[in-house]
Amino acid sequence: MSPDPRLAVAMTVEQCWQRVPGGSATYILELARALAERDDVTVTGISAAHRDPPRPELAPPVPVRASRLPRYALYRAWNAAGHPRAEGLVPGADVVHATTWAIPATRKPLVVTVHDVAFLRDPEHFTPRGVRFFTRALDRTRDEAAAVVVPSEATADDCVAAGIERSRVHVLPHGAPAWSVTPQDVERARQRFDLPQRYVLWCGTLEPRKNLGVLLDAFALVAEADPDVHLVLVGPPGWGEAQPRPQGPWASRVHHTGRVAHGDLAALYAAASAFCFPSIWEGFGLPALEAMTMGTPVVTSRGTSMAEVVGDTGVLVDAQDPADVAAGLVRALGPEGPELGAAGRARAAGYTWAASAEGHVRAYRAAAVPSFPVG
Repeated sequence: MSPDPRLAVAMTVEQCWQRVPGGSATYILELARALAERDDVTVTGISAAHRDPPRPELAPPVPVRASRLPRYALYRAWNAAGHPRAEGLVPGADVVHATTWAIPATRKPLVVTVHDVAFLRDPEHFTPRGVRFFTRALDRTRDEAAAVVVPSEATADDCVAAGIERSRVHVLPHGAPAWSVTPQDVERARQRFDLPQRYVLWCGTLEPRKNLGVLLDAFALVAEADPDVHLVLVGPPGWGEAQPRPQGPWASRVHHTGRVAHGDLAALYAAASAFCFPSIWEGFGLPALEAMTMGTPVVTSRGTSMAEVVGDTGVLVDAQDPADVAAGLVRALGPEGPELGAAGRARAAGYTWAASAEGHVRAYRAAAVPSFPVG
């Protein structure tokens, strides 16, 4: 039994109802599951009013208290009026955890997770209303948060540059998924999606910073020399301008599956010959870690949070240079690939949601009791 008193945490889980839940929803679900296994914290979710539950795979694993207000009205009330307070929905809460930029009004100690500050880097890729919302949330985080959780040192640096004291920032990487995939699972996925034996995988939400144009240009260079390799794009449409379309004699070797179920996703990672994620910027880059978990060699962007995750087990490239990305792919697809994949799998084993939950509890206690040691 933990010697510390049990903490009651009110945690926002509204992301689970979003049209494109993305990595933020994965973070919420996995963190909530890991916290639910502990004896020193009790978590209750907070959401807006909804007529229907989220999709089954997005159902929060903790009790959820819903506001009477729908999402837009709730967010506006939190930011403009300071009501309704989170502790009104979750009486007895010791700490309020905003897991995204949707920050509840509260007089309790506030912890905010900042996944990234992409809207500061590329505001033209967001709607004006979105930039206003994110800017207001950043201002509130700077002014109100007792603790700020980030998934990477890269995002920690961005938070400090945005005016948040480093002493409030807790770097807590995500955990790797606990996936188990059999050869039969892989074969079923190949048949379901009509996939070739050799392919490069990309996974994510289709949006500008994912840099798909450079990926397609790099694949064109690889495809010219390697007639057997294909490119598989997995993920739902997101926001921003229309994504580039493959053009050329190799275009028929580019497959887009759309959104897939988690079980299929694990099998697609396992079946891939390489995973390429040349994103311009990510707060963490969970897909790279997912690929590592399956022993798939990773090609990703130098100087980003993904480089933190893969370390020396991945192939780091200049994400703005198609030729360099192509060279990285050739390396990952070549004889060195299995060795890189094995090293990545071993490194991924060090990323656990239990460790992340432990760090979050330290952040909660640091927020609730400022003298609590966080080291």
